[in-house]
Amino acid sequence: MGFKCGIVGLPNVGKSTLFNALTQTAAAQAANYPFCTIEPNVGDVAVPDPRLEALAGIAGSAAIIPTRLTFVDIAGLVRGASKGEGLGNQFLANIREVDAIAHVVRCFEDGDVTHVEGKVDPIADIETIETELMLADLESLEKRVPALEKKARGGDKEAKENLDLVNRALLLLREGQPARLVERKPEEERAFAMLGLMTAKPVLYVCNVDEASAQSGNEFSAKVFERAAAEGAKAVVVSAKIESEIAVLPLEEQKDYLEAIGLEEPGLNRVIRAGYDLLGLITYFTVGPKEARAWTITKGTKAPQAAGVIHTDFEKGFIRAETIAYGDYISLKGESGARDSGKLRLEGKEYTVADGDVMHFRFAN
Repeated sequence: MGFKCGIVGLPNVGKSTLFNALTQTAAAQAANYPFCTIEPNVGDVAVPDPRLEALAGIAGSAAIIPTRLTFVDIAGLVRGASKGEGLGNQFLANIREVDAIAHVVRCFEDGDVTHVEGKVDPIADIETIETELMLADLESLEKRVPALEKKARGGDKEAKENLDLVNRALLLLREGQPARLVERKPEEERAFAMLGLMTAKPVLYVCNVDEASAQSGNEFSAKVFERAAAEGAKAVVVSAKIESEIAVLPLEEQKDYLEAIGLEEPGLNRVIRAGYDLLGLITYFTVGPKEARAWTITKGTKAPQAAGVIHTDFEKGFIRAETIAYGDYISLKGESGARDSGKLRLEGKEYTVADGDVMHFRFAN
């Protein structure tokens, strides 16, 4: 499943440095000037999950295949992007195509790295980006109103419902609030998503701090965390500089490097996990002698649809799912132990898959 998280932010906040470290490539050129990223770069990253290795160890799996998340590096927005300033129109379109936004915020002082606004103020930076996205959403919705009103007057029920959604979103946007705050019913979610509003996307604030603040953050990042908590968003602290240094080291040297600077894991692991969580994703596993593999699904997915992530035939011909909870698989030393202890369950079409389930699907050809 192609879940995409778009990396956005003002120029020179460390977006491309972070993206390079995320994908461990030099695909996105990092430079000290605006618009060095002319085309959005795309990179798949493995979602770190220690459970997968534990399962593989018990099953003696020959291969370990983690689940993945796609990050899209989108060039720096500037004030006026919604009106086409800088490379605004092109990149606003790129943002519309992602599922969530990772907003990189500069939380460090460095006289050698220019700031597009001339000062370090993470909250002002956040508001600049959010304002441009809200203005773009506002313009997009206002253009749709006349056609929806005409259809609604003609008795089109769907148009009437969509117009109501649009007007609720417009009310918030005109007050300077993002569309994600629109109150809506569960049955309206699909129609709301179809509006394609950028400020409706979930947001993860990535506080790019100096090396000394990589573990616990600083006064700048503290302000971002406060804002995130107030609006129901998420925030993580990371030093893009440290991450870029870690990314080029052999795996065996990375742990030593982290220990030397007092970190338990790369900050990017937190970014990836937070992005995964932000999108409302969970993991289930398939385990056997050939491979132990993690699969990505959204929370609330039923067993047949989970099977369909592996192959559409699995969903079409779904019969049942042999299911073992992760904790049971580990404590009982695998499938045979779980089966003998009565912990292997046969689940049908209405079963909602839980995070960590170890599953084997039965299906008709």
